[in-house]
Amino acid sequence: MVIEAKSLSLPDHTQLPESDGTFVKNFQEHPQSILLTDSILPQLKEIHPDGQYCIGQDSGIYWRLTEPPERGAEAPDWFYVPNVPPTLNGELRRSYVLWKELLAPLIVLEFVSGDGEEERERTPYEGKFWIYENVIHAPYYGIYEVKKASVEVYQLVGGRYEKMSPNSRGNYPIEPMGVELGIWKGYFITLEEIPWLRWWDSLGNLLPTGNERAEAESQRAEAESQRAEAESQRAEAEHQRAEIVEQENARLRKQLRALGVDPDTLR
Repeated sequence: MVIEAKSLSLPDHTQLPESDGTFVKNFQEHPQSILLTDSILPQLKEIHPDGQYCIGQDSGIYWRLTEPPERGAEAPDWFYVPNVPPTLNGELRRSYVLWKELLAPLIVLEFVSGDGEEERERTPYEGKFWIYENVIHAPYYGIYEVKKASVEVYQLVGGRYEKMSPNSRGNYPIEPMGVELGIWKGYFITLEEIPWLRWWDSLGNLLPTGNERAEAESQRAEAESQRAEAESQRAEAEHQRAEIVEQENARLRKQLRALGVDPDTLR
């Protein structure tokens, strides 16, 4: 049942439930969200040098007043909202309340654990797809099917979602963010190689996580150290060679003088 809201009495993120009490559907969901957030942060810092953006991970987007309140929210597994403060009144956001913010998330992502029917449900006022398309109006909606290792991305065109086609790299350009979204197979937290949803830059370079950036920097520093060591060894070898040549020249000059020959006259 929809509650009639009175002006100036609409609840904010501190007054609404931050969880619907449901379990996480599989153990990959939280690491997947962390992977997306960790790797995109440097890109978002370039887009928002003022820090005005927020990221939600399994957090509610409240779009209507209902009883209970959770029925009026959708909780994407991951979403990004540009040009809004990351905190409100000095507190971290507990949820994203559309009637307080008025700015839609740029992209919402759902990680499918079942058959994907819930994420593609178009029933008015009930289905996720319908709500993201018609109420929340997220310009991009991604459905990641973990079991199939595939992702579908929809773009809002003329108020309706159109399924995007992947580019030549098999990724989906999210142009306002300057990135591409696609599937990567590798190691992240797990001990085995499995598919993950990841970001690439517009040139097709994988956006690394903080650990990957640190590892790359460590390898670069190690390579630089080895190069410097090799250069030092080369210089030392050159110095030793010059000393040997000088010692041999000195020996020959001494022998010539012993024979009564001034070596300086032989130049």
